[in-house]
Amino acid sequence: MSIINNRELSWLLFNDRVLQEAQDPLVPLMQRLRFLGIYSNNQDEFIKVRVANVIRTAKLKTKKPILFTGDYTPLELLKKINKNTIEAQNTFEKTYCELLVEKVRHGIVLLNENELTAEQIKFCHEYYANTISPRLVPLILRKSSEIPFLPDGRIYLAVKMSSAKSSATRYAILQIPVSDKCPRFIVLPSASGQTEIIFMDDIIRLMIDEIFFMFNYDEISVHTFKIMRDAVLTLDDDVSKSLVEKIEHGINKRKFGEPIRLVYDKNIPEDLLKTIAVKLGMRNSAALISGGRYHQMKDLMKFPRVSSELEEKLHDPIFHPDIKPFSSILNVIRKKDIFLNYPYHSFSHFIDFLHETAIDPKVDSIFITLYRTADHSKVINALINAAKNGKKVTVLVELKARFDEEQNIHSTEVLQNSGVKVIHSSEMLKVHSKLVLVERREGSRMCGYAYIGTGNFNESTAKIYSDFGLFTTHAGIVEDARKVCEFLTDTHKHFDYEYLMVSPHSMRSEFESLIDNEIKNAKKGKKAFIYAKFNSLTDEKIIYQLYNASQAGVDIKLIIRGACCLKPQVQGLSDNIRIISIVDKFLEHARMAIFCNGGKEKYYILSADWMTRNLDRRVEVGAPVFDKKIRKILMDVFKIQWKDCVKARDLSSLDRNRYVKCTDPDKFKQSRSQTALYDYYKEQTNG
Repeated sequence: MSIINNRELSWLLFNDRVLQEAQDPLVPLMQRLRFLGIYSNNQDEFIKVRVANVIRTAKLKTKKPILFTGDYTPLELLKKINKNTIEAQNTFEKTYCELLVEKVRHGIVLLNENELTAEQIKFCHEYYANTISPRLVPLILRKSSEIPFLPDGRIYLAVKMSSAKSSATRYAILQIPVSDKCPRFIVLPSASGQTEIIFMDDIIRLMIDEIFFMFNYDEISVHTFKIMRDAVLTLDDDVSKSLVEKIEHGINKRKFGEPIRLVYDKNIPEDLLKTIAVKLGMRNSAALISGGRYHQMKDLMKFPRVSSELEEKLHDPIFHPDIKPFSSILNVIRKKDIFLNYPYHSFSHFIDFLHETAIDPKVDSIFITLYRTADHSKVINALINAAKNGKKVTVLVELKARFDEEQNIHSTEVLQNSGVKVIHSSEMLKVHSKLVLVERREGSRMCGYAYIGTGNFNESTAKIYSDFGLFTTHAGIVEDARKVCEFLTDTHKHFDYEYLMVSPHSMRSEFESLIDNEIKNAKKGKKAFIYAKFNSLTDEKIIYQLYNASQAGVDIKLIIRGACCLKPQVQGLSDNIRIISIVDKFLEHARMAIFCNGGKEKYYILSADWMTRNLDRRVEVGAPVFDKKIRKILMDVFKIQWKDCVKARDLSSLDRNRYVKCTDPDKFKQSRSQTALYDYYKEQTNG
């Protein structure tokens, strides 16, 4: 038996935890529906990236197990993944049907084309004519010609037309034109006290005879399907092209990636399915997955907000007690380090920091790394403002942020056209760090203000992602931040860092040294512990080192949201390692590590996970925390989350996603960590 969990199967279990949230009756109804959308979106990306990679490996026809397969060959792993995804899809469909019934009890009804009133039919006819029809392009499938290219990320209707008078059968395909101006869900005219909604798919079904009026047929049937393509971005080796050109070319190639899965309505006629599959070149039956009447259910994330009573009630973000409205943030940071924990704290503090530096006459330069930004980004607007005010603004835009490449190319153009200096990472090195360095002239010297974070500079995701951010003027951290900025500007240079953890240079070796130190202290009979929180734990070297630490007697508590390849609570191997995973209304995205260090505890926040890619192939930054009050906050945050017995799952039962049991039922309500953390920060503000 392997002592390491398979990464892909472990990730699927994480997504099952997301599906559990959709099944949880304590979660507000509309949020449960959106969790189904989140689950579906996660699953699609997993298939297009991770499963595509396994398929490529399987084509090598190796019989040897590959890294982190848990002794599976690629083909065995692929079969296991397919089995798990089909079982999960059945659970998804069952949960979705249950939620439909529950919604009816609250006066929210999803209707199909056969359940409409005369008034609603008239409305759908007008909506189709004005909104859908101009965007709809029917494609007739002919035996003698190839099928037009069908992009993934879309929903399609497969149409079969047959006539008793003729043996001829016609097939056609319609792409459902979902967009911001043409949403998937349309609210219908409804009786008082009732909200009735229809899928756009079903409006098209209603109008199907009008669409194909020119053909003679006795019977017509319409069935949904979707295609999933290999989404791995590959860059060519043409040295005459810039990285932007290579990324643009790679995006274009990815759009035309090989189809790896076809999900179809289980009631589709066999001849229609076969026609589509053959024309797509998908002859492998394992790649054909049957499903329900509707696909591309990630659109549930945008389900209309029709009842505030059925929505998750989110508290207003808290303003940090040391940052006063309409006052200088730089003055506060100069006096003390400032710690922010989004979304409990307002992300507006970071935006205000950028706005202040943009107009402060003493600020000389701003350096920032951007990985993912919001649409119409306030961060980018502030940087443009700074450049227009004469600041030297340098922005590293990471073009290789998966599925955000086009957005980042656009951001590059906008910034450059506004006088901002934009740089990009090398082809082989992705910059995932969350770093800002502001240089300000104060008297005769240049003073640095640094920000190190765990999450993206994105005001949209900062409302729903749980992340840390640290403002500091600590001289050593600022100097190391300068070195990181210089390295990113010229990657041929190499630096030694005294305070910051920086991958791919020193982060791995520093973590190894910190873990070894705990092992040595435990063997000497000293108190030794490692408390850490990451999105994923998949690095083999770190895992084996943690096993060694456990066997030496180090107390190890880990909070891992997603994939976890370490097996906790295995007798003789990991007895002293306990792991929980928290999935709740906010995405747990913050990373932190606390080491006992013989009683002189060391605290870090960082952008990296304990994954090989983060430690060896990305530029990541982790910062030590020296301020005693902030160190206490970090320990309190960890303890609050460790006590969660509402949304925490015990990963020692990895294959079951079992909830952590509450030992004190009277404190059950206080043990939902995300609620408890809001109350914790609110109390600090009021105090």
